[in-house]
Amino acid sequence: MFPPARVLAAPDKFRGTLTAPAAAAAIAAGVRLASAEMIGKAAVAGSDAVPVGPCHEVPLADGGEGTLDALGGANRTTTVTGPLGQPASAPWRIDGRRAVIEMALASGLELAGGAQGNDPMAATTRGTGELILAAIRAGARDILVGVGGSATTDGGAGALEVLAPEGSPSVVSADVTIAVCADVRTLFLDAATVFGPQKGASREQVGVLTARLERLRGAYRDRFGIDVQTAVGSGAAGGLAGGLVALGARIVGGFDAVAEAVGLDDAVAEADLVVTGEGRFDAASLHGKVVGGVIQRARARRLPVLVVCGAADPAVAVPNGVEIVPLVDRFGRDAAISRTAHCVSDAVRDWLIARY
Repeated sequence: MFPPARVLAAPDKFRGTLTAPAAAAAIAAGVRLASAEMIGKAAVAGSDAVPVGPCHEVPLADGGEGTLDALGGANRTTTVTGPLGQPASAPWRIDGRRAVIEMALASGLELAGGAQGNDPMAATTRGTGELILAAIRAGARDILVGVGGSATTDGGAGALEVLAPEGSPSVVSADVTIAVCADVRTLFLDAATVFGPQKGASREQVGVLTARLERLRGAYRDRFGIDVQTAVGSGAAGGLAGGLVALGARIVGGFDAVAEAVGLDDAVAEADLVVTGEGRFDAASLHGKVVGGVIQRARARRLPVLVVCGAADPAVAVPNGVEIVPLVDRFGRDAAISRTAHCVSDAVRDWLIARY
């Protein structure tokens, strides 16, 4: 009799409906439902059918929104300057000498009221700088900054007003390392063109913001001796990534950084099959995102993969050994949105029963 098949639940968030930990829990619930049904059928038939289980839950993120949840959730909250100057209560995490910060929770577009409520010219990363400062003062020496979902195109100027005020040395000392998690390759001077319209900037404002980034590039080069334009990904979060690079930060692939932190490679090595998921599966999913990264690791070990998603682009070629289950197609749009966790569990249960 073979041992039960070990399942790895390694999803991203389902934006707007499930956090990554909640999605992982829903997958695990589906595994338990399938296992119980298989055990019941085996008992009735008197057979040696083997159920699946256990399920190892490893929620993931690509370094943007949801990174804090994937890495254990918040255990600190600091009141900081929001993107438009209003106070914002920003959660973050510290564990020993390591801190995890999500800039969207301090300087994010949602805090500014979305693109319509945002002032793209005034939006500041000052609050993110205040979170980094709070982490340093709390003893953190290894700081991970997720930079997706920003309201800002200030090139990190607001953050640097806090971390390295004019006429004062940087508070980011030599024993502090900052890793900026980015899933884009946009350069510093392209940040306004690429991201500005998403944040409410008009064509004219994009031009003004680009000129401001050009001035900041020169200022950072003169003051810190670093040309931030040469750093791939320096335009992430409206140039915040580049501003932090000026202080000695390094830009890292967001998914890879999170995967390393949670031990994804070891989890995949111990699994017999993998279930991942996200809100929408499309071409971008396979390039630097959670689902693509999980598929790549699982297929390297020839493991079957199930991708449960809210919706899927039918034009995207699905890799061999991977099956896609879009919840909207399977359960209808209303159920997929209002009962996402139940739909995920049912989809996983049905897939496992059909497979085993």
